[in-house]
Amino acid sequence: MIKILFVCHGNICRSPMAEFIMKDLVTKQNQSQQFFISSAATSTEEIWNGVGNPVYPPARAKLAEHGIDCSGKQAIQLVRGDYEKYDYLIGMDSANIRNMNRMLGGDPKGKIFKLLSFAGSERDISDPWYTGDFETTYDDVLEGCSALLVYLLSMNTHVR
Repeated sequence: MIKILFVCHGNICRSPMAEFIMKDLVTKQNQSQQFFISSAATSTEEIWNGVGNPVYPPARAKLAEHGIDCSGKQAIQLVRGDYEKYDYLIGMDSANIRNMNRMLGGDPKGKIFKLLSFAGSERDISDPWYTGDFETTYDDVLEGCSALLVYLLSMNTHVR
């Protein structure tokens, strides 16, 4: 089983979009049994008294436009133990990557990646919380997740 954790700042926009887009992609490839996919935040801004906020309504609506349901998802924070739990820890932007390295104590096994690097780009996925552009974020996340799935299927011949 391949375990993937998508990470952004608050775990209410980009990383849950990536989590549920990736789940949709692997389901469409009849590969869902081969994957464990989740998402987390580098901050606690969307977590109150131990309870995480749900996916931000415009992000939830953008996923729903594409037939993807994210109901029940609540923000959670990245913890040090996630480094051993997951095979791939994937950030949405350079700040996420810096925070992930700090929070996880570095990346000695080379598990931390920026999502769009799988699509041959080192650019950041813009945070729609600030830009308001959920369409571009959706397109960028879909591009990164699609490329990630192609990479994983080619690297892991047992996933077929």
